[in-house]
Amino acid sequence: MRLVVLGAAGRMGRNLVRIIEETPGVSLAAAIERKGSSVLGHDAGELAGLGEIGTLVTDALEPVLANADGILDFTAPAYSISVAELAAQHGLVHVIGTTGFSAQDDAAVAKAAASGARIVKSGNMSLGVNMLAVLVERAARALAADGFDIEIAEMHHRHKVDAPSGTALLLGEAAAAGREIALADASVRVRDGHTGPRPAGAIGFATLRGGSVIGDHSVIFAGEGERIELVHRADDRAIYARGAVKAALWAGGQAPGLYSMRDVLSI
Repeated sequence: MRLVVLGAAGRMGRNLVRIIEETPGVSLAAAIERKGSSVLGHDAGELAGLGEIGTLVTDALEPVLANADGILDFTAPAYSISVAELAAQHGLVHVIGTTGFSAQDDAAVAKAAASGARIVKSGNMSLGVNMLAVLVERAARALAADGFDIEIAEMHHRHKVDAPSGTALLLGEAAAAGREIALADASVRVRDGHTGPRPAGAIGFATLRGGSVIGDHSVIFAGEGERIELVHRADDRAIYARGAVKAALWAGGQAPGLYSMRDVLSI
């Protein structure tokens, strides 16, 4: 499977290039960076610490799509939407690990999937986080709102630009599904000043930023006299890259549509 990596010089992009090079059955079709980037024309393998692999970084995405089967995308919502539209035009797999989407953005991605793209979109591509989401949903279903409050805490590096993280929202959606409610109706994102008592059934979020933290997430079920914490800590971005490549390989055998990592992992 021939894969295009977007943002090839970034933290995730370099990991994606490395994982593609070590994974049987996939190859790097192209490495894309933004116009004006200082790395244009550089070898993507050298940027990823692999040495020369013969794929030079370019800013021209559309010309390379004729010789590609899929796109791996950890960029920004507006760009991901434009790429999803191109994926639909070319009938390609599009794996979206981008976070920070609005409801309107999500609708645009769904439209592209309905128009011919095979899209796998997830707030987190790792096996561990997606298994955690399953456990959170089951716990939320078993532990009633009148006995246990749900709080989700996350921490990431100082450079992350969206909050709460896509993973925190994924876990929030899992908790809401377990409680059979809409996250939008229960979510509490900010607490400041005199807030009054905690609303019954709320799903709270706490966001921390600092240092080089790749991603820590805790889902807390707080009851009277006891507390359950479900935790995932990411120590290496390669877990996301491996998940993205796995998702691309899986989506290559599917009909056009919008899928999640739960579909990929059958969980």
